[in-house]
Amino acid sequence: MALPPAEASPSDPIRILDVAGDEYRQSFELFLAGSDEKAVTHAHLSALVEQLPRRSVFVDIGAGSGATTRYLGRYFERTIAIEPGEYMRTALRLACPDAEVLGEPVEAVELPAVADFALCSHMLYYLPEPRWLPTVRRMLGWVRPGGELVLALQNPDNECMRLVRHFFDVRFDLTATASALVAADDGLVEDWTIETLPVRFRADNLADTLAVAEFMVNVPDLASRDHLPSRKALEHYVLTNFAEPNDSGFSIGHDHDIVRIRRSAGP
Repeated sequence: MALPPAEASPSDPIRILDVAGDEYRQSFELFLAGSDEKAVTHAHLSALVEQLPRRSVFVDIGAGSGATTRYLGRYFERTIAIEPGEYMRTALRLACPDAEVLGEPVEAVELPAVADFALCSHMLYYLPEPRWLPTVRRMLGWVRPGGELVLALQNPDNECMRLVRHFFDVRFDLTATASALVAADDGLVEDWTIETLPVRFRADNLADTLAVAEFMVNVPDLASRDHLPSRKALEHYVLTNFAEPNDSGFSIGHDHDIVRIRRSAGP
C-alpha cells in the first residue's frame, strides 16, 4: 500500500514526482500492479507482430524499464531500445540484456538498422505537441518500406485523461498528428488505423487509488506550474468519480489509443 509522507496534510499540494526518484517508482509499480494494461496491450501487440511478413529488427522508442521490449523482442532477431532516461535505462539493460540500448533523445538518435516494426509507447506526452508530427515522421523514417510504426497513448476521453483535464488544461490526442502525416501526401504512408483498447486500474482501498491518481496527474510540466491542486481536492475527485458501488473498491479507466502506421512500400 502506498502512503503519503507522514507530514503531509490534506491542504498540501500534490507531490511532484521525479521520474528518477523512489516515490515515482513506487507509484508506477503500484499502478502497474493494479492495472490490466500490460496483459491487454501485450496481447494486442503480439497479434500485430505475428502478422508481419518479416521480423528481423524491432525498435522500441521510449522503452522505459523494458517490460514491453522484452515481451516483443522474443519475436525478432534483433532489438534496439531507445531510452534517454538514465534511471529507466538501467532497468532496461537488466530486463533486456541482449538488446542494443541507445540513450540519446529521439531527435539525436542515429539508428544502426532499419526496423520491420517500431513502437513508440507513451513517449509523446514529454514533447510539445508542435513537435509530434516531425518526431513521428523521423520515427517512420527508421522503418523499412512496408514495415509498421505503432504509437500508443492514452485515449483523450478516458477517465484518467478526464481527471487530468479537471485539474489542468491538457489534452493528448494522436488523431490530428496521424491525419496530418497522411495529408502530407508525400508517399511516406501507405495507410493508418486507430484502435482503442479498454484497460483499467483497480484497487481495494483509497490510499492506493490516491497514490495512482497523483501519479496520473503528474503531467510533464507540473514543476513549472504556478498552482497545484491540493491532496484534498484530488481525494474529493477520486471519491466522487472512481469509487465502485457497494464499497467494492475503486477503479480508473485508462483506455489506450493504438495507432498503426504502415510505411509505403514505394512505387
